[in-house]
Amino acid sequence: MLRLVLAVSLDGRLAPPQGGAAHLGGVGDRQVLEEALAWADGCLIGAETLRCHGSTCLIRAPHLLAERAASGRVEQPVAVVVSRSNDFSPDLHFWQQPLQRWLLTPKRSPLVPAFDRRLDLESWGVALAALADQGLERLVVLGGAALAASLLAEGWIDELQLTLCPRLLGGPHAWLPLEAAVQAGEWCLQEHRRLEGEELLLRYRRVLANP
Repeated sequence: MLRLVLAVSLDGRLAPPQGGAAHLGGVGDRQVLEEALAWADGCLIGAETLRCHGSTCLIRAPHLLAERAASGRVEQPVAVVVSRSNDFSPDLHFWQQPLQRWLLTPKRSPLVPAFDRRLDLESWGVALAALADQGLERLVVLGGAALAASLLAEGWIDELQLTLCPRLLGGPHAWLPLEAAVQAGEWCLQEHRRLEGEELLLRYRRVLANP
């Protein structure tokens, strides 16, 4: 099961007009992001998102860490970086974070020794099946827009978890690219919650078409 987790502006942007990190989410978004991570076995992160932010989000809430420990799970979900070029700075804080780092990349891409494991990305169906075989069945997708669009185009995203943040950014950096061709379908509201800092959580699940 894949859950896309994003903090977006009121006009649906992920980044300011000039690009770069918008740092949209506040305390409320951090809370629900950690809840999603605690639910997950792993998280998918686009290479450009990792380069932009330099690290991934960790679970810090003691009660969430305790719940994972009580169920026999590792503290942090596996970070699965999706990349085609594998060009990463050795100075990223990501390399010091206390978690497992996996790389999902085409066979022809160069090796990156800093990752704990490498899996081939030839198609999403094969890649997701391989992740599931390794115990990563529940995945959160943390962006960016190109990764989200690729998964939505083939119908792999099961849930959308969006935190609406009280800002307007403008510019071209929508959470889905304007040229994205996603599968048509309906989404059913599962949860809505007012968060600290005037943020709003919306969680939708894909409505499966009748066979």
